[in-house]
Amino acid sequence: MGKTLYKKTWDAHSVGILEDGRTQLFIGSHLIHEVTSPQAFGMIRDLGLAVKFPQRTFATVDHIVPTTNQVQPFEDNLAEAMINELKKNVEEYGIKYFSLNTGMQGIVHMVGPEQGITQPGTTIVCGDSHTATHGAFGAIAFGIGTTQVRDVLATQTLAMDALKVRRINVTGNLKPGVYAKDVILHIIRHLGAKGGIGFAYEYGGDVFDRMTMEERMTVCNMSIEGGARCGYVNPDQATYDYLKGRPYAPKDTDWDAAVALWDSFASDADAEYDDLVDFAAEDIEPTVTWGISPDHGVGISELIPDPAKAKTPEEKVSIEEALEYMKLPAGTPVSEIPIDVAFLGSCTNGRLSDFREAAKILKGHKVADGVKAIAVPGSQITAHQCEQEGIDQVFRDAGFEWRQAGCSMCLAMNSDKLVGDQICASSSNRNYKGRQGSPTGRTILMSPAMVVAAAINGKVSDVRELSC
Repeated sequence: MGKTLYKKTWDAHSVGILEDGRTQLFIGSHLIHEVTSPQAFGMIRDLGLAVKFPQRTFATVDHIVPTTNQVQPFEDNLAEAMINELKKNVEEYGIKYFSLNTGMQGIVHMVGPEQGITQPGTTIVCGDSHTATHGAFGAIAFGIGTTQVRDVLATQTLAMDALKVRRINVTGNLKPGVYAKDVILHIIRHLGAKGGIGFAYEYGGDVFDRMTMEERMTVCNMSIEGGARCGYVNPDQATYDYLKGRPYAPKDTDWDAAVALWDSFASDADAEYDDLVDFAAEDIEPTVTWGISPDHGVGISELIPDPAKAKTPEEKVSIEEALEYMKLPAGTPVSEIPIDVAFLGSCTNGRLSDFREAAKILKGHKVADGVKAIAVPGSQITAHQCEQEGIDQVFRDAGFEWRQAGCSMCLAMNSDKLVGDQICASSSNRNYKGRQGSPTGRTILMSPAMVVAAAINGKVSDVRELSC
């Protein structure tokens, strides 16, 4: 019986089996940012330890960094302190730092791929749950806690149990106006926000074969929202074309050997899976969330669920709680929900292709009166690319604020926050209570194209009515 990419990568990075049965797993690349690393560095200092392999750790700033004015000192004293602490730590331990003055700063899950640090058949960790993004390249990538950040800094290993592997096939042809974000929201809707607990998700089928690397990153990014620890797509020519020529990718004569090695990590045709799920691409329409969990999703043509029609008591309670928080009436069209804020950005959908597609729809339109709209590139490189193509001007002309790179309103750890019970059409990844900075703020997840459609119409809207 053949092996999955997950199994091959796990075996290749296994240092040994510990007495408690866990595997001591070698970590190929470690990504850090300003929020979850300071305590970890403090712990290794207290223990008198060094950073074991500083060349395998890479740092940037993203979570708390402001997006309006990135000139230090920042107005936010905490942001200033955190970024200065990161600078001190990387200088002390000799860690590569993509700082604000390099032109390469950005959300950590965008910097890794842009630099070619993210490669197939490797293990990648970061003190951030959306590290699953890097699985788009055929890597086993997952988020870790601060004490585990400490462990990786000190030993370059983690003690872990292996996951089961679920293969998710999406086959057929996506309809116009349906994007990678719709695909993953559809998957999570049907498998549940806890459906992937204990699993790694392997995404396959001809829909994923045709996806660009940026689209694959969008899907893998939200694996964690479906309960999976990580998600990945097997590497192929699209992967290699993306990586070739990147700063940390293999060069010259090493390139062909690297591609051959990467190919060897792909799941075998006769690989054995713990579970297999199939979806038809034709069944997916533009999808949005309506509640307080990523699996509270519906197609744009559907109604807000009615708790009276719930299939189980648990589902009824979940719907009732969500409707109470969201202040939405059951049984009404999701396409009639008014919005106050439109946010385009995040590690899920803050890439060049996201802004290109959104700009095609936005051009010639204006943001509706009363809607605050912000566009936040996920990295300085993406911002520069958008500005070279005039995409930023399309957004400005339409009434969007064009911001500097950062996590921004995805988690609102900076000054970009909802106010009161504002409703936000967001291209980010989480719609939990209070996620976007206000304890009563309401988040509706959707694709970037759907975000600009909502911004134009002042309500959740079917992008196909604008783009046809």
